Amino acid sequence: MDFKKQLKEGLITQNPVTVQLLGMCSTMAITTSLFNGLGMGLSVLVILTMSNIFISALRKVIPSKIRIACFIVVIATFVTVVDLFLQAYLEELAANLGVFIPLIVVNCIILARAESFCYKNSVPAAAVDGICQGLGYTLVLVIMCLIREFIGKGSFGGGILNGGKGIQIFPAEFAVGGMALPVGGFLTLACVIAAMQYFLNRSKKGTKKEEVAG
Repeated sequence: MDFKKQLKEGLITQNPVTVQLLGMCSTMAITTSLFNGLGMGLSVLVILTMSNIFISALRKVIPSKIRIACFIVVIATFVTVVDLFLQAYLEELAANLGVFIPLIVVNCIILARAESFCYKNSVPAAAVDGICQGLGYTLVLVIMCLIREFIGKGSFGGGILNGGKGIQIFPAEFAVGGMALPVGGFLTLACVIAAMQYFLNRSKKGTKKEEVAG
């Protein structure tokens, strides 16, 4: 288990959204305020980490032919726990996220990690993978929330700061309202993915030049 490598993969080189292109629907749908983004990101992080741990712990007793069904049962259990917790203690967040919390059961990020990593690795490695991949997902959500909220509403920290109203940076009438609409999600995600791919390709080219020079 290499924590630094797994953290780098989760945040950058194998980021679930910008590199693996998973969990796109929820990423575009709920990133209209920082409150929603953090809530969704942390929910996925908790569910992903706990699911990884249990799937890895049970990997030797889960029959290969029905492993996907078993994965879904484990994931659904933790999704239900998180969903009930949000409804009990964070009603506004539960209402804002709506159907996207139950849909975590079939979220490609969680199923992909269960199949490609947890089913083949130890519990500690699976736990670290869940945390790192969850942080990578949350990071992208937060970045998109900040961009969309700032450009689309002229504010910052909606749902968290200033009694939930957020801090108004500039008058809302000068904001680009379309950024708070679905089209804003598509445009913002496209820009974030393009920026990530640009820096990854630039890094690869730099590494190749160093190898040639060496």
